[in-house]
Amino acid sequence: MEATDVLRLRVILDDINAERLILPSRPETVNALIIEIKNKLNLAYDFRLQFQDPEFDNALCNLGNIEDLPSKATIKIVRYLEPDLSSTSTDDTLLSDNTDSLDRLCRWPEIFVIPTFSYEVEHALREGNYAFVKEGKTLNLTRDQKHNILDGMAAEIYKHKAYPSTKNILMAAEALVRKHPCLKEKGSGTGYEGWKNSLRFKMGNYRTKLSRAGIKDVAVNAGKRSRTNPEGAASRAKIKRPRRGEINFMPNYPQGETKDTLENLRLEMVEQFKKTVTDRDMIIIHQHMQRTFALRREEIVNSAPPIAELKDRWPALFCEAQVSKNLETLSWS
Repeated sequence: MEATDVLRLRVILDDINAERLILPSRPETVNALIIEIKNKLNLAYDFRLQFQDPEFDNALCNLGNIEDLPSKATIKIVRYLEPDLSSTSTDDTLLSDNTDSLDRLCRWPEIFVIPTFSYEVEHALREGNYAFVKEGKTLNLTRDQKHNILDGMAAEIYKHKAYPSTKNILMAAEALVRKHPCLKEKGSGTGYEGWKNSLRFKMGNYRTKLSRAGIKDVAVNAGKRSRTNPEGAASRAKIKRPRRGEINFMPNYPQGETKDTLENLRLEMVEQFKKTVTDRDMIIIHQHMQRTFALRREEIVNSAPPIAELKDRWPALFCEAQVSKNLETLSWS
């Protein structure tokens, strides 16, 4: 396709809104297209794109290559929930560029993609891989280089699952050594057993740092009260961890929102449901339900209210469309 192809797009914003957008030329990349859409439609949030693939009867597929997009197409915006990292402390060195999006928005991948590490480490790995192929030599990492690799791997694992299984971590360690054979361990049957063990411990440390930074889906299980620390937070033993498929088990409030502002949105929805069905503003209800998802999950996970109370506080949650929407937000996309 020529770079100058005109793009005629129907952009699905959500269940009830869509916009028509014509671009005079085809952006060079998917990221460039996202920037164009943000600018043209005045969208302030982050998202990824799906498109109706004509090769699969117009079923929605993730858009990974701009060349796959027809010149006239329907695309769907899949919005990322926005974590609030304003409480991040300066000593949380793991909260780096590797954690731009802390919500796990895709299922555990069939092929684990190794992240890009620091410039120094990437240079050492390139040289090490060359030496391994040529002479079979493995790379002797410095302590800082190893920690940089483990930090990057932990951030990438967390994007998919906060509490990865041994199988998940084993898969990540294997992928690391496969991409960078110079990291293969001598005397190890698999060549990555030590990396697996290091990643398991690193994930525990990583969740602790995220918990201190205020990331709720790990903080919810972080009670530390004991006989030697009676003033610590109460035990969370009775609160379940995210189950397989729950990507937004306990998200933080959207950026710029507080419990009070979200409570106001909840009350506005309650007032809407006091009106007749024909008089309700379903657009406002839909928008407020999306915005208050984190508050709703906090109540359900921490308080486990009776159904009758939940129905009084969140009447929209019992509408068929919102039940489906909430399950989609909570579960794998």
